[in-house]
Formats: sequence, C-alpha cells, structure tokens
Amino acid sequence: MATSQPVRMNWHPNMKHNEVERWICIYPAYINSKKTRQEGRRLPKENCVENPTYVEIRDVLSVSNLQFVVENKQYCREKSRELQFRGRVRVQLRNADGTLCNNDFSTRESVMKYVAGKIPQLKTRQNKTNDPQPQSQSSGAGAGGGGGGKKGKGKRR
Repeated sequence: MATSQPVRMNWHPNMKHNEVERWICIYPAYINSKKTRQEGRRLPKENCVENPTYVEIRDVLSVSNLQFVVENKQYCREKSRELQFRGRVRVQLRNADGTLCNNDFSTRESVMKYVAGKIPQLKTRQNKTNDPQPQSQSSGAGAGGGGGGKKGKGKRR
C-alpha cells in the first residue's frame, strides 16, 4: 500500500527537521550543464548533466537510502513553461532530532553531486546516447534559395 503524503503547513522556526518544509529542494536546473550560474545551476559544469528531468532525479533517489517527495512546482528562473521543465524534488537530510538520515549525504551539494553522477548511468540515458541523430545532406545544385543577396528594391529616395 502506498504511503500517504505528509501534511503541509507554513514554515516557522520551531519546525522539526523531519517535516517536509524543512527538507531540501532540488530542481532539475540546479544540475543542468546547459544552464549558467545566473540561470540557476548550483554545481560546476563538470559535475552536471545535460537537461535532467525530475523523473530522472526521482529514479536515482528511489534506489538511494533517502526519503523524498516529488512536487509539481516550477523553478522561478526557468523561462519555459512546458511540462518537461516542471517538477521539484524534496529530500530529507536530517531526522527530527537533527542527526543525519544518511552519513553519505551531509549537505545538499553532496545529494546533488550524487544525483548528477548517477543520472548518466540510467538506462533511459544510455539509450539516448547510443541513438545517432539523422543528418540531412543536401547537394549544392538544386537545393533552391541558397546564398542569395539582398532581396527587394531597397530604400527609395
């Protein structure tokens, strides 16, 4: 049977670490190598992945020893409103008493580095890299409309 979603409430300083509002947030933009730091990337490019999705982050975290919740939220710096760019994952780092849930993950950066390192190993990613992109080759003669100069009459005086 599926576990029920935790109850959501507004944040206040007396909240315990095991309440969902105290869990860390990971947006796909944080580990996207195509993004700049200004666009929301949090890790160095060599540690990041090309265009990750919240589904891939969820798949990686599901085999780790961490509790997480997927939310349908949009990252504020994301320009596109498409569904593939939506999604946020909240991860529990600490227990109610403040001790770490998993000693391997002491900071949010360590969780993001782990996720970014495991995403390329997913089967869905390996299928994408092996699939070559078809390239359209066109001959120079008869290609139509190539390399013309200015069209029209230009400025009238």
